[in-house]
Amino acid sequence: MSGAAETGPGPMAHTLREYALLADGERGALVGPQGDVAWMCAPRFEDPAVFSALLGGRSRYRVAPAQRCVWGGAYEPATLVWRNRWVTDDGAVVQCRDALALPADPDRAVLLRRISVLRGRARVVVDLDPRAGFDRDGVHGEHRGDDGTWTLRTGDLGVRWTGAAGASRSGRHGGLTTVVDLAAGDEHDLVLEVGTGDPQRWAAPVAASVRWQETEAEWAGRVPRLDGAWSPPQARHSLAVLHGLTSAAGAMVAAATTSLPERADAHEDYDYRYAWVRDQCYAGVAAYAAGDDRLGDSATRFLTDRLLADGARLAPAYTADGDPVPGPGRVELPGYPGADAGTGNQVRTQFQLDGFGEALQVFATAARRGRLDEDGERAARVAVDAIAQRWRGPDAGIWELEARQWTHSKLAVVAGLRAWSAASRAASPARHRDTSPLLLADQVLAEATRTGLHPSGRWQRAADDDRVDAALLLAGLRGAVPLDDPRTLDTLAAVQSELSLDGYVFRFRHDARPLPEAEGAFLLCSYWTAMTEAQLGQPVSAVSRLEKALAAAGPPQLFSEEFDPEQHQLRGNLPQGFVHALALEACVRMPDLLAGRPAG
Repeated sequence: MSGAAETGPGPMAHTLREYALLADGERGALVGPQGDVAWMCAPRFEDPAVFSALLGGRSRYRVAPAQRCVWGGAYEPATLVWRNRWVTDDGAVVQCRDALALPADPDRAVLLRRISVLRGRARVVVDLDPRAGFDRDGVHGEHRGDDGTWTLRTGDLGVRWTGAAGASRSGRHGGLTTVVDLAAGDEHDLVLEVGTGDPQRWAAPVAASVRWQETEAEWAGRVPRLDGAWSPPQARHSLAVLHGLTSAAGAMVAAATTSLPERADAHEDYDYRYAWVRDQCYAGVAAYAAGDDRLGDSATRFLTDRLLADGARLAPAYTADGDPVPGPGRVELPGYPGADAGTGNQVRTQFQLDGFGEALQVFATAARRGRLDEDGERAARVAVDAIAQRWRGPDAGIWELEARQWTHSKLAVVAGLRAWSAASRAASPARHRDTSPLLLADQVLAEATRTGLHPSGRWQRAADDDRVDAALLLAGLRGAVPLDDPRTLDTLAAVQSELSLDGYVFRFRHDARPLPEAEGAFLLCSYWTAMTEAQLGQPVSAVSRLEKALAAAGPPQLFSEEFDPEQHQLRGNLPQGFVHALALEACVRMPDLLAGRPAG
């Protein structure tokens, strides 16, 4: 392998709905239908990619039949263990079982690939060429040990590869290539490790069979059955995705990728490999609703740490370790077709008021479940104080736009204050007699009503923006106002008539253009609308909308932020954690909502 610059086209990009996610909480990989690991950052989510073909890089790690074939695939239930499967021209059935090993090491990714032939005989091509630094750094120091294990370096990363003793350096594009010849019933394991340090000094590799057993056991203990949910398989899969995006430190990154476009050449391609406070809150509420205290407690711990550290200066997003998000920058890659390639995010300069209210929702839920410790209670009080200090000022809002007096932001903190007051008093009536959160909620609601109520009686986006916004449904859904409040009823009617197309819901109208010409439908808006419809006694609309949203995923059942209802394609970074959180919450809560039972 050579580190010299090379010419030639990069690998073909697939539509986003065809990529599967492998993730272990510390990093994620996207695997395409040709058995290609098209994206993986190492050693952590926010680090530079070592496989970047998704954005036009030359790096690759491909396992696929040598013959012409047709592709399919599926996850093993309630895991992020993915099985690519191909049927070849001569009828052979080839499978590659992929996973990032658990338990995860934050300093080293362990990618497991098990090739098997289920029928016939097949030759399988294995091709490896990692390139650290977003394809900037070639490979050097390749060494094959006496046991056939390869070690090499790329940039600051070490690489160890077992199971490919017969590999040799490939042609002008570099890399290592081998061909595995298997008959029906045969299996062949590959283990790729990528991490910090000198791979020749790492401890001896653990057998692939042991790694697989540990990974299977970890997944078996993570995701509850959820038999009472709407579509238990989809609910469990969304929960598995949230686990895969959540680090041991408790932070959940918004997505595993950067720079996947929401619209071609619109320059709306962002880096979502960081932990957004709001997304973390949505995941925490959904996890507790599903009875997954482990994941809910992770969200509570992350929010507690950030509030105690930063108080009223809480940032909208952090790295998984709680550090500031780096500012925007470009990387030297072609980008996904229709987009540039970049890192970092301008969100670091914003203030978002609603995050304090959403954090109080998580703390309230944790308190009701007896999961909130003294630090969590202290963090909740910090959030209340921060709201009191900052609610009168402008903020960037849920959609991270220009700083204004957004109605949703005020309603979000009203809902959080009410939820926290009720939960804390119920958990310990003697200790929580303070009525100031409720008084503050009443004050903020009065101002939101004065400035954010449309002449028709529904909520509007801001005092100087009379459009309806799907996020305003959260006022009733989260308890800022009673569910049957006329403002909620009128807002739902406006969302249904003005923001819905073929069952999918858009955020708001940008202008006079048809909705899909401005942007894609936002899937989390569909879940909000479906839950509101169910609570307000519209079961047919609720179920139809929920099923439509769940069907927006591709074969790997992953959601991005946006969905194009005309082309039936995913738009934006993949997978989007908060969409999976709302999908989970909607599936878990829907049976109770339809039955008229209070939701937990």
